[in-house]
Amino acid sequence: MASTPPKVIITCAVTGSVHTPSMSEHLPLTPDQIVENAVGAAEAGAAILHLHARNPEDGSPTADPAVFDRIVPRIRDRTDAVINITTGGSTRMTLDERLAYPLQLKPEMCSLNMGSMNFSIHPAARRIQTWKYDWEKPYIEGMEDMIFRNTFRDIKHILRVLGEDYGTRFEFECYDVGHLHTLRHFVDEGLVKPPFFIQTVLGILGGLGPDPENLMVMRQTADRLFGRETYRFSVLGAGRHQMSLLTMGAIMGGNVRVGLEDSLFLGRGQLARTCAEQVEKIRRILSDLSLDIASPVEARQMLGLRGTGAA
Repeated sequence: MASTPPKVIITCAVTGSVHTPSMSEHLPLTPDQIVENAVGAAEAGAAILHLHARNPEDGSPTADPAVFDRIVPRIRDRTDAVINITTGGSTRMTLDERLAYPLQLKPEMCSLNMGSMNFSIHPAARRIQTWKYDWEKPYIEGMEDMIFRNTFRDIKHILRVLGEDYGTRFEFECYDVGHLHTLRHFVDEGLVKPPFFIQTVLGILGGLGPDPENLMVMRQTADRLFGRETYRFSVLGAGRHQMSLLTMGAIMGGNVRVGLEDSLFLGRGQLARTCAEQVEKIRRILSDLSLDIASPVEARQMLGLRGTGAA
């Protein structure tokens, strides 16, 4: 008799640091908007909330702990979803800036990009005729000459000061096959222990493209490097590739990530008004595939998280 497939963890990445206000009027910018989108996503079925902060005045990315403090406690008061704080921030932030709030909060989960890379959406600037804020156009166009930095030493530092010191576990964001091998290196160094939560990111310029074959390669490589019983696989599809890649990933036994950080759309030519709409859509797809959704409690058990207690 076939075994029951594991429940699917839905992560929602609420706002990010890539998209800008001129790209969608629905992008959450203020603390109130970010809180409402996060809580709505949790109520719709997201077990994990991946969080960035933005300057409330103009929507630009910020790592300011004071802004995060206007967001995170309010979400915690209204939902038991796992709070996952970015350590990626944006390409303009230093490592110290990116870690300022995680080191203050000591969360049970943080994201961790597994390498330095070209990371850009600069071609998107050509499609925008009118910009709401002066910072947006140079920010997007400037990505053409920016590198997201996470060296081996940077990653080791994050694993030690958050993982070893505070018990934080990680959403390991892997944009290419080499990132899986980097994760294997840190496993061999004893700095990462199972269960690993591997977030496969496809469709970002500078990383692997959104081809189904690439998703297969990432899954097979992870199986070979770690063994399927030691990790949880998750899929992030950028932009218009979001739902198709997530559906494929779920069929392959993976978990899924949606949210306005990853895609501004709900369907072809249709902007998503809230993150909850995307959560509801992927939940319908998962239900049609006869897959069950993990609750926050179940997600914590699956990923070995310590919960919301003190570190």
